[in-house]
Amino acid sequence: MTNAVYYISTPEFDLLEEGSTFDLTGDEGHHAKNVKRAEVGEGIDLADGAGRRATGSVLGILDAGVRVGINLLTQQSQQVTIYLVQALAKGDRDIQAIEMATELGAHGVVPWSADRSIVRWKMERAAKAHAKWQNTVRAAAKQSRRAVIPQVFEQHSSADLAELARELGDTALFLVLHEQAELRLTQELSARLTDTVEEIYFLVGPEGGVSPRELDLLKSAGSRVVLLGDEVLRSSTAGAAAISTLNVALGRW
Repeated sequence: MTNAVYYISTPEFDLLEEGSTFDLTGDEGHHAKNVKRAEVGEGIDLADGAGRRATGSVLGILDAGVRVGINLLTQQSQQVTIYLVQALAKGDRDIQAIEMATELGAHGVVPWSADRSIVRWKMERAAKAHAKWQNTVRAAAKQSRRAVIPQVFEQHSSADLAELARELGDTALFLVLHEQAELRLTQELSARLTDTVEEIYFLVGPEGGVSPRELDLLKSAGSRVVLLGDEVLRSSTAGAAAISTLNVALGRW
């Protein structure tokens, strides 16, 4: 079984060297000692949440955590950066979506206030909802033992997304998942997944779907509308299916 992962700050990680030691304390140290009940000699990984990983082992148990001996430092490489643009949805279906996206390799998630979103983030609710998304992706990253914690961006409107698509141009693919599209996702990836593409954005609408106005707006900005398959997937599962398809296309799976 792979090592459990614990996250430390960037400045802390900067000081690590192969052969050095690190005292893991605070919330992560408490989790290692009292929840996971780490034992001396057990393998353990430290990560900065941005792709750097330190592989080591437990050298000792401390009052406030564990002492880790660092054996190897690595940096995760990536072919393209994957983003899930997830429309706000009721019943925590958006939470389910970003959790699965994190486990499958997404590097960032974008809350989308779509025309047909029933849920709305406003005022104090926006801050609480954003924090809930961040906590969700962090927990999912830890569970899947990733060195990357996906970034949760600020809430975007459809106009914001269209502007972003225009700004990024040919360096990014904006793919709107839609049940009435004629072009399949696999066809689009086969034709357009080139060395010049640095980022891929999967746009998943709410329960009521992406509105015609939004489709026109996004297409005018260069987004492509694609079909996942003959089945109509829920808002909570469409993004995971798309990222899984991409993982195959990239040779990650």
